[in-house]
Amino acid sequence: MLPFYRNLFGNPSSTHWAGRRVHGAVGNAREQVAGLLNADPAEVVFTSCATEANNATIKGVAASLRSRGNHIITTRVEHPSVLSPCLYLENFGYEVTCIDVDAEGMLDLEALEAAITEKTILISAMYANNETGTIFPVHEIGEIAARHRIYYHCDAVQAVGKIPVDWKDLNISLLSLSGHKLYAPQGTGAMIIRKGIKTYPIFHGGPQEKNRRAGTENVAGIVALGKACEIAQRTMCAEKIRLQKLRDQLEIEIMARIPQVRRNGHPIKRLPNTANLSFPFVDPELLLSNLDLMGIAVSSGSACSSGALKSSRVLAAMGLDAETTISHVRFSLGRESSDEDVDYLLAILPDLVRRLRKPTDAVASARESA
Repeated sequence: MLPFYRNLFGNPSSTHWAGRRVHGAVGNAREQVAGLLNADPAEVVFTSCATEANNATIKGVAASLRSRGNHIITTRVEHPSVLSPCLYLENFGYEVTCIDVDAEGMLDLEALEAAITEKTILISAMYANNETGTIFPVHEIGEIAARHRIYYHCDAVQAVGKIPVDWKDLNISLLSLSGHKLYAPQGTGAMIIRKGIKTYPIFHGGPQEKNRRAGTENVAGIVALGKACEIAQRTMCAEKIRLQKLRDQLEIEIMARIPQVRRNGHPIKRLPNTANLSFPFVDPELLLSNLDLMGIAVSSGSACSSGALKSSRVLAAMGLDAETTISHVRFSLGRESSDEDVDYLLAILPDLVRRLRKPTDAVASARESA
């Protein structure tokens, strides 16, 4: 990135010498992103993040196909950057159907196909869930969409760079990805739009990105995203095996050493780096804050800013009980995670859970008062 903050400072859309010097770097990054996904470089459109990509694809398709229909299908476990623009479109006469998942977080394909009407223009279903790591049946969703001649948008943020995603082998019309999920800088992302798909841009201005996304390109970020994709393409297969082994070790040991722990999500069809575990009768915010003090960063969707306990929307959609949806913790492993890190966590976590775990009656009373 550094040369593009120093002497390679030109605008890649400009025709003068400074612009020409960096134009090729953006094109090279486009080829690197396409290479990771087995896509055509012309199908890659750079964005500021996956939230922008999700909004641009969903709103862009809705606008371009408004004369054909007004019905959008999505799922109850999508990321807010998918659900929010879908629900926003309801203000403009669009109808949105949210499909359920089962207790393992897997999408009901029969319900998906049954929800299609003559007015359906778009299906938006993720590749893998950000809380549980459950991998959706993307091939089958694409086949359903293709059979009914409906566009399929896939939020692939959690999958790209962690597991193989073959664009040419999938009936996906539009795909979103995020740079920082595969070690590019925050504030970088892309959408892949299959040739022949028409969308209206949500940003209006210059002709950048072939009129699909106006605005001067973030050259340093784009170059970094391309390099991150190149590295991921080279290392992903070996890293997938390593992380899956590390995740399995973490889960097995936690569940062996701590009673009443529940694993959430599909046991097999899931990302290699994600473990979502519930610790019933333990306040997750106290657990997270104590782990944080010991240098361990984990996450939970179980508390709002006021501090009141709040269940996970994703786990609730899976039909899990209130205690499970409140007490979950997500452990995410990555490139720098090691056996020593897992050993350190295992040395701390069992005793910490024992100290924080409350009797059942005390927890019930606290929840009722909240």
